[in-house]
Amino acid sequence: MEHNSFDRIVERAKQSLRRERVVIAGADAENILTGAFKAQEEGFVSLILVGQRDKIEAALEKTGFKDREYRLVETKDGENVTQAAIELINRGEGDVLMRGNIQTREFLIPLLDKKNELRTDRLLTHIDLISMPDYPKLLAIGDVTVTIEPNVQQKKKIIQNMVETLNILGYEKPKIALLSLVEQVSFHMNDTIEAQELVREQEEAPFANCELVGPISYDLILSKEAARLKGYDNPCCGDFDGIIAPSLLAGNLIVKGWQMHAHAHTCGVVVGAKIPVALTSRSDSPEVSYLSLAFCAAINAKNN
Repeated sequence: MEHNSFDRIVERAKQSLRRERVVIAGADAENILTGAFKAQEEGFVSLILVGQRDKIEAALEKTGFKDREYRLVETKDGENVTQAAIELINRGEGDVLMRGNIQTREFLIPLLDKKNELRTDRLLTHIDLISMPDYPKLLAIGDVTVTIEPNVQQKKKIIQNMVETLNILGYEKPKIALLSLVEQVSFHMNDTIEAQELVREQEEAPFANCELVGPISYDLILSKEAARLKGYDNPCCGDFDGIIAPSLLAGNLIVKGWQMHAHAHTCGVVVGAKIPVALTSRSDSPEVSYLSLAFCAAINAKNN
């Protein structure tokens, strides 16, 4: 995938042999409904709206979608909406879970609860795909929502999740950067030591189908010219496919900065569960919701 457009992901979503049944927990968010109904119009999803009926119907009325096709599953005031959505999926009535108008913590806690049986032996990882005008291809970054301060073993699992996801999307051997403040190993910066350890392990006994580089600073990841000026000789500079953030804070700030200041288009999915989970910010545009559902559908299209 050598361009910075989401077109190929949307095309992969449309190749699915079925409409993915999307269960939206807290489906009274106007922006999320707008993106979800666009995905439905394009034929790769059907919608199950979970939450308080009056709030959902008000949002549908305001967005003009009240007469469209959907299934509404009502929850009572005080009922755990995410739990109700997960129970639908566990009964075989849904293929994708989507966060609606619910705070991230309230959405993630039921998802992380082992008794809900959505977890696997993989680490749950939130991966964002980014399209920026000044970068030649789509760029993945993770984790930006779930694991706050990943240790070296968790970073290894995040790498594996990102690479597997990119492989599904058509990247044969993605180039993955281990982001740090600096590109030299420093004894007082633990993330640089962990990056060196991961790169060494990948070279000696590969644990993911990728090229792994790190530690490496932000400017060197994104710019060949920065690498030239700093005398950093690595052909991946300015051509990386994915970034592993040293912390959730770093990853989240980078994505929000790209969105607000670099005119970036994004979409996000939690992988590592039994089903893909569309997780976007409640302030994101409808396009982000639409693209996140395309991302989920593309993953399922490959797995079906």
